[in-house]
Amino acid sequence: MRFHAADDVHRALAFPRLIEALAGAFAAGTVEAPVRAAYEVGQPGAPAHLLTMPAWQRGQAIGVKMVNVFPTNAQRGLGAVSSLYVLFDGQTGAPAAIIDGEALTNRRTAAASALAARFLSRPDSATLVLVGTGHLAPYLAAAHASVRPITRILVWGRSGAKAEAAAAGLRAQGLAAEAVFDLSAAVREADIVSAATTSTVPLVLGADVRPGTHVDLVGAFTPAMRESDDALVAKAQVYVDTAAGTLAEAGDLLQPIAAGAWSPERLRGDLHDLCAGRVSGRQDAAAVTLFKSVGAALEDLVAARLVAGNA
Repeated sequence: MRFHAADDVHRALAFPRLIEALAGAFAAGTVEAPVRAAYEVGQPGAPAHLLTMPAWQRGQAIGVKMVNVFPTNAQRGLGAVSSLYVLFDGQTGAPAAIIDGEALTNRRTAAASALAARFLSRPDSATLVLVGTGHLAPYLAAAHASVRPITRILVWGRSGAKAEAAAAGLRAQGLAAEAVFDLSAAVREADIVSAATTSTVPLVLGADVRPGTHVDLVGAFTPAMRESDDALVAKAQVYVDTAAGTLAEAGDLLQPIAAGAWSPERLRGDLHDLCAGRVSGRQDAAAVTLFKSVGAALEDLVAARLVAGNA
């Protein structure tokens, strides 16, 4: 059994390769993955969550990711998410690999967003707005740029200094990025908006999203969290990573449902539906599309098998 550090993960999971592997797995529908278990493990005034995410492909591989989400880590200069992935042989159940979970999560989450964007964003999408400056932001930028002709990236964060630093990091990778301080104005210029925060209040507002925009909501992963307002969800064509997961956990959808602004019957489909050709993606250049993800254990298993070299 080998331990694969973050560098191993990044080398193995170039976005074009990973996106195609995810597309194939979602289309095939042979990976089984229950809705993840979530536990509140924080202290008073410092909420924290433990998540466990198992998945298996019978006779081939079994895996489980253990995730800790500590939003207050930013005050310590640390990322909010820490995790570890354990991969097992599907024939014997023996441990096959232990993999850095943060690198795996960043890569597969961004790849899933880019996979959705291939179906839902306009092919000529050139301006990307990143909402949030956490560890996931540069991966989302690179993943979206791998599937669309992104020529301009606008980075917004609650901290202007962190937005500046994130933009500088993207420029160092050869991406044309700049920090912005007026989120509403930036969203009004966007072709794609990608949000990855732990916000509990709406950040991306329906009133600011122009026709033809694709909105990618990645960060909020509990019923109490949200990155969009009811108006955005109400006017968008909504797709998700997995219907079971998002309708159980995603505040971006559960809160509009509770308010009567949206209903599950309006859900257009999930990544399995899109990749298997069961539903269509964008058909109208002027439509507002929205992809909400809370994370799918299928994505972890697919990525882990690529890293371990036994896919």
